[in-house]
Amino acid sequence: MKTARRRLLALALLPFAAPAVAQPRTPWRIGYLAQASPALGSDTLGEFRNGMKALGYQEGQHYVLEIRDAEGRPERMQEFAAELVALRVDVIVAATTPPALSAMRATRSIPIVFAVAADPVANGLVQSLARPGGNVTGTALAFDEVSRKWLELLMTVRSRLSRVAVLSNPSNESMRIMLESLHASAPALNVKLTVYDFAPGSAFDSVLDSVRRDRPDGLVVLPDNYLRTHVREITELATRLRVPAIYGNRPWAEAGGLMSYGPDQRENYRRAASYVEKILKGAKPADLPVERPTRFEFVVNLKSAREAGLTIPPSLLARADKVIE
Repeated sequence: MKTARRRLLALALLPFAAPAVAQPRTPWRIGYLAQASPALGSDTLGEFRNGMKALGYQEGQHYVLEIRDAEGRPERMQEFAAELVALRVDVIVAATTPPALSAMRATRSIPIVFAVAADPVANGLVQSLARPGGNVTGTALAFDEVSRKWLELLMTVRSRLSRVAVLSNPSNESMRIMLESLHASAPALNVKLTVYDFAPGSAFDSVLDSVRRDRPDGLVVLPDNYLRTHVREITELATRLRVPAIYGNRPWAEAGGLMSYGPDQRENYRRAASYVEKILKGAKPADLPVERPTRFEFVVNLKSAREAGLTIPPSLLARADKVIE
């Protein structure tokens, strides 16, 4: 009789017991869709893997990655998104806004997590940040918060800053939002912006020639993976023109750009792993709020400054999260 009571008591207490860590019976299949070339995307994909590892999941044992990379050719992303849907992956991780939109056009049922997206509400990825409402969620960038900062940092290096060139990729839906923020910030700083569009298929040399002829006082390069495939040409142009240039994320400064300021995108890719875990444990993307970045980083490349003949004020160096010698 006592044994029966103990069994009944144990059953009654089961709902209050500490939940066991969910382990998949077979490896999860995670699709990863990106626009950049494999070499450029290695750091961000690596951070997603680090995020999964930190949560206790080993690639090959708990999950497998189906990687589709457009290698800088955005016209291939829709094809790759369709491939991931045909493979019946459990979830799709979209590196940035263009892959996320391609994935959403390919499926309204498979969950999609974007690691980086500028204003996902305006882009139509989610209904609202608090309640995404569909099969898509993730981490939003905050370029409305950093656009004025880009111009202010340029002015710290060159006080007489009146004409600023902006390199943009019009085929990236996020560019419109970034440009709107920049144009809203420029008048108060007495800065005139000239936007130079470089889309896939256009003659990149002619775009650079136009910037070279116009000789701006400063350069803003919007964070875009297609533009980043031309990082060497762009950073060399800024050096030859001897103008201060600022870029939207850290890899540009590490590749030879003068300065970068923006959200720490490595954190975004690690956070994408936590979204994936929640979804594969039963959560719905519609109920997972879109997060905003919590950490911004400022990187200065002193080597590039010396090559361009520019002086970085000590007060600016003191504010940098990283200084590349």
